[in-house]
Amino acid sequence: MRCILVFCFCMISAAAANAQQTRQFSSWLASFNTVAIPKTKFSIHMDAQVRSTHEWREFQTFIVRPGLNYHVNKNMIATVGYAWVHNLRAVQDVTAYLSEHRIWEQFIVNHKLGFIPIQHRFRVEQRFIGTPVVNNNKLEKDGHELAHRFRYFLRGIVPFNGEQTFTKGAFAAAQNELFLNFANTDAVNGKVFDQNRAYLAVGYRFSRQFDLEAGYLNQYISGRGAARSTVHVLQLAGYLRL
Repeated sequence: MRCILVFCFCMISAAAANAQQTRQFSSWLASFNTVAIPKTKFSIHMDAQVRSTHEWREFQTFIVRPGLNYHVNKNMIATVGYAWVHNLRAVQDVTAYLSEHRIWEQFIVNHKLGFIPIQHRFRVEQRFIGTPVVNNNKLEKDGHELAHRFRYFLRGIVPFNGEQTFTKGAFAAAQNELFLNFANTDAVNGKVFDQNRAYLAVGYRFSRQFDLEAGYLNQYISGRGAARSTVHVLQLAGYLRL
């Protein structure tokens, strides 16, 4: 556990060290939902997100990500799902929204560190990325490239009331997610390292079923060649568990 926390801290430090490079400002709105299927070990996962472009000028990304969860036990969940990602792309100053389709698999491990709930999420994505071409001054999709990505996500919630069984009240949340490309990296940035997202938030748990939180996310992206960018994100997220 300590090694993981040190590793994530190093990734956050790396992002901060490169913050003098290209900077952008964005906002993300997200909804994460889990609906249990009665009398089974299965549940439905669904998250939806909307993200803005630099300085909130227009919409950048729409994401819809359904999945099927299998609850191995009370602390472990295996999931398989699909994601539709609609991105604003630009080629030769011509822009248009092009879709990316993903198949994804993940495994979640939950545990407690004292009274702090900790979540580890391991996700693998098969990304079908549309190849953009300019045709008659319009940006269109001409086939796709298949790329693969691994994501490791670590999140902790600190209840302000310090209760072991946290059912209602204010909390702070901290998380970090590391993205690594593998197999056909030429389809993306040509590298193993893709990006890192570090996030801090405050929120309120209204009940066992619903949380609402707002926070700051630092997204450090490694582009092709020497290209680097840091995106400063304001995020509002809701978590529904039924």
